[in-house]
Amino acid sequence: MLSWITNEWRLKLLSLGLAVLVLGAVAFSQNPPTTRQVTIPLSYTVPPNIVIINPPPRIPVTITGLADVIQKADASNIIASVDATRALPGSAVKLNIQARSLIQNVNIPQQPAPIAVTVDTYQTVTLPVQVNAHAAPGWNLDPSKTIASCTTASVPGNRSPCKVVFSGPVSWETNLKAVAVLQGTAIGVQDSLNQSVTLANANGTLDLSIRTVPTTTVDVTSVDIHTEAVQGTTSAPVALVDAQPSNPPPQGYRVTGIAITPQFVTITGDPTVIQRVRSIVLPPLDLSGSTSDATFQVAIPYPVGVSGSVANATVKISISRNPNVSPSP
Repeated sequence: MLSWITNEWRLKLLSLGLAVLVLGAVAFSQNPPTTRQVTIPLSYTVPPNIVIINPPPRIPVTITGLADVIQKADASNIIASVDATRALPGSAVKLNIQARSLIQNVNIPQQPAPIAVTVDTYQTVTLPVQVNAHAAPGWNLDPSKTIASCTTASVPGNRSPCKVVFSGPVSWETNLKAVAVLQGTAIGVQDSLNQSVTLANANGTLDLSIRTVPTTTVDVTSVDIHTEAVQGTTSAPVALVDAQPSNPPPQGYRVTGIAITPQFVTITGDPTVIQRVRSIVLPPLDLSGSTSDATFQVAIPYPVGVSGSVANATVKISISRNPNVSPSP
């Protein structure tokens, strides 16, 4: 029996080796080494004061391994990340990608190429909501009573000016404003609910669909607009008129001329008040110390409920000696 095993043992060992190689070749042909590319989400780590503008959301990664293992690879077990914790603001900031496999025997022979992105400062600002509204023909809006409210305007006591909190790239915040446009025209007293809020900056309407990391946020996207419009005019030109002096010139002198600049001012405000204003009388002047021409700057006393195009008027008083009266000693 032993002689059967030992006889020609080299030939038998060679046969065994060849059998093993044949089995290995068959198995290898059925499960060969494979290279494959998978596209996976790209995650970002950023500090609190930094924002990345329009970064790529996904990245292709090349993996290698045996065919039966490679076919199991997907976005759940191949991950890629970017560490931007040390990034500084700039327009073409280079960031490295770190990809790795969570499956044993699946390898990543070469890391993906770095990406170049725009990095900006992340900042939060508060913006009052401006109202863009137009009155119907023959009606005029009262600007002081045109309000955008974050609460339901129809609820008494809840009508307060709304403010929007915006968080995003600081470069987007140059001349940034929040505007609510009234759909339709205003007549009388009305409340228009759920009017959209648009953000605009120096470059125009802000495109909030642009992807950022972290995400750009706006806490208010619609408001209720309260308007009050009245029939009639809300502005009109009126003349400036001088008043009798509080004290006349000294004895022996008289006023020979008065010039007011400007002669007319435009007033705006409550139409019911404007309709009653035909002229504005300037404050009386004290001429007791004037024996020659004198010029005064006086504040224009606008009626309550209206405002004017200018704040002050110039009054030039011409004074000369009265030939019929002797000057005071």
